[in-house]
Amino acid sequence: MTERETVLLVEFKSKLDKLIELHLRMKKEKQIFIEEQSQLKEQVRLLTFQNEELIKKQEELKFAKSLLGADDDSHEAKLKINRIVREIDKCIALLNK
Repeated sequence: MTERETVLLVEFKSKLDKLIELHLRMKKEKQIFIEEQSQLKEQVRLLTFQNEELIKKQEELKFAKSLLGADDDSHEAKLKINRIVREIDKCIALLNK
């Protein structure tokens, strides 16, 4: 093997080693990103659930406020009560099937 071929071979080996090292580093980073993505998805799921619960609580508070409010709000409260009664009637009808 000539000196030039030896130099080229050493350079090639050096570049190949760097490439392998880079590949391993990127593989580790990918795994970290996958784990982070999984954690973020779980966080989104929890926040969505909390948001839904807060929306329900807000509706309940609005309903309670309308029951305690002035006469203007009593009409709205009656409508909500009627809606709830209809939903209960639907549930009873489904149970009777």
